[in-house]
Amino acid sequence: MAGERWPGRAPVAPYAGLRLGLRSGPLQWALDRLPTPRRNPFTLLYLAVLAGTTVLARDADPALVHRLQELSSTDGHHLLQAPVRSLLLSGLWLAGPDWLPYLWGFAFIVAPLERLVGWRRAVGVFAAGHVVATLVSQGAVAVLVATGHADRGLLDELDIGVSYGVLATLGALAGQFRWPGRLLVLAGGALLVLRQLQSDPDLVTAIGHPTALLVGIGLWWPLRRRRRPRRPAAPVPGVGAAAAGQPKPAGGPVLDRA
Repeated sequence: MAGERWPGRAPVAPYAGLRLGLRSGPLQWALDRLPTPRRNPFTLLYLAVLAGTTVLARDADPALVHRLQELSSTDGHHLLQAPVRSLLLSGLWLAGPDWLPYLWGFAFIVAPLERLVGWRRAVGVFAAGHVVATLVSQGAVAVLVATGHADRGLLDELDIGVSYGVLATLGALAGQFRWPGRLLVLAGGALLVLRQLQSDPDLVTAIGHPTALLVGIGLWWPLRRRRRPRRPAAPVPGVGAAAAGQPKPAGGPVLDRA
């Protein structure tokens, strides 16, 4: 009957099945992976900074923007004069005017790795890719210029952006999957590198992008080693029984301290 309840069973609220359906399945899977300030502080903060510098580059005085980006550039001359400043500030700008592709890149690459390994190690991976790929690419350019195989103007060419950090993160993220998924992620990274070579055959990025991807691959073992679950401690005799509510063996008299 309508008003009858099953004995021993809690009453079910109206539309509870509908709410359960909305919180399970593909939607729940997507909600669990949605970047939030608690799960992805590094990703969201970095995106906010990039959004701010993108708006500044679009709306501010062009001469001021050019000066700021020039001071932030990691070209050969600035790396020799102020390496720390250049490496830090160059990652605060985008190489182009479009912010939306980086939103998706951070959402599907940086955020998943941060969720898996924590924000500190995610920052370490991003920074390692940015720094190592910058030094390797600019070092190769300096060698080519010194040997007469490249124009000296490359030493002053503007070099800013976050693509090295994103590609290093992608390479590191591949190591968090088993081999079928790992190969798919690596194939996606290789396609990104090849697409960049075809659309903009720049010597610096042609060296820096594959280097950044290899940096992320080189961090597979440290990241997976830190994620190994700890073995449970061996149970102490008598402690488990007491925690489970089993009676202790009879012993001496119990004193009433009331």
